[in-house]
Amino acid sequence: MRFFYSESFTLPLPQGHRFPVQKYEMLKASLLAEKLVPQDALHISPRAEDEFVFQAHTEDYVQALTDGSIDPKDMRRIGFPWSEHIAERGRRTTGGALMAARMALKDGLSGQLAGGTHHAHASFGAGFCIFNDFTVVAKTLLDEAVVDRIAIIDLDVHQGDGNAAILKDDPRIFILDFYGEKNFPFRKVPATLNVPLADNMGDADYLAELEKYLPKVWAFQPDIVLYQAGVDPLKEDALGRLDLTHEGLMDRDHLVLKGCWERGIPCSMAIGGGYANPIEPTVMAYMNTYKVAKSIYGF
Repeated sequence: MRFFYSESFTLPLPQGHRFPVQKYEMLKASLLAEKLVPQDALHISPRAEDEFVFQAHTEDYVQALTDGSIDPKDMRRIGFPWSEHIAERGRRTTGGALMAARMALKDGLSGQLAGGTHHAHASFGAGFCIFNDFTVVAKTLLDEAVVDRIAIIDLDVHQGDGNAAILKDDPRIFILDFYGEKNFPFRKVPATLNVPLADNMGDADYLAELEKYLPKVWAFQPDIVLYQAGVDPLKEDALGRLDLTHEGLMDRDHLVLKGCWERGIPCSMAIGGGYANPIEPTVMAYMNTYKVAKSIYGF
C-alpha cells in the first residue's frame, strides 16, 4: 500500500502563526520511527495541474492565488499570508489526494499525510484550506467513469462547507458530515447528511451517533470512501470542544475503516484538522489512525 506526503512543500509562516505546520513533518517522522509505515510505502505527493484543480475551482481564483493578485481580504479568509509557495502547496495536497484515491481503488486503502481541505469553495479558500482536495477527487473520478458512486465521511470537528457547496447537487455523491454544532464555520451548508454535535459530548455519545448514521453510507453502496479523519474532536484540541479521548478517536476510526474493509469498499484517508497546543497530542492521534488502519489492512 502507498501513502503520500508533501511536507517538503511547507508554507513559510510568520513566527507565532496559529496553524501548526510542523505537524506534517512530525507525523511522517513518527510513522517511520515506530515502523507503522515502511519507508518505501511513502511517496511525494504529485502536483495537480490545472485540468484537475479546475474541476472544483474557478480559473479566476486559481490565477489570483498563483500570481499574488488575490485580494488581501481573501487571503485573511484562508488564514495564511500569500507567498509564491501557497498555490504549489495547494496543488500538492490536491495531487496527493487524487493519487491516494487512485491507489485505494487498486490496493484497497491509501491516504496522504495531509489533506481534508473541506472549507475551500469554488471561488475562494477559507479556514486554512487553499484548494478543496476531496471535491477535485470526486469530480475527477466520476468524470473519468472509474467509479459510479462516492461517499465522503467527514469526521473533522468543523463542518465541510466547501465540500457541501461544491458537491451538493450531485446524486452520485453521499456526504456524511459530523461536526460541532457551535463551531466554525458559523454558516453551515447542507450536505447529504449533516449531523451537528453538542459541545463536550465525549466518547460514548459520539460513537453512538456514528453507529447510528454510518449504515446510511453503507446503504448508498459507494465504490470508494473518502475519509476525512480529522483529529480535532480530541479533548486536548484548541479548536475542538467535543472532548473525545485518544481511545474514542481510535474506536471512531475502527468503525469507519473496518466497515469499509468488511464490505470491500476502497478507502482513501486524509488527516484533516488537529490543533492541540502543544501539538504532540494531535500527532499521536494521527498516528493512532494509522495504527487502526494497520490492524485492519495489515500493510
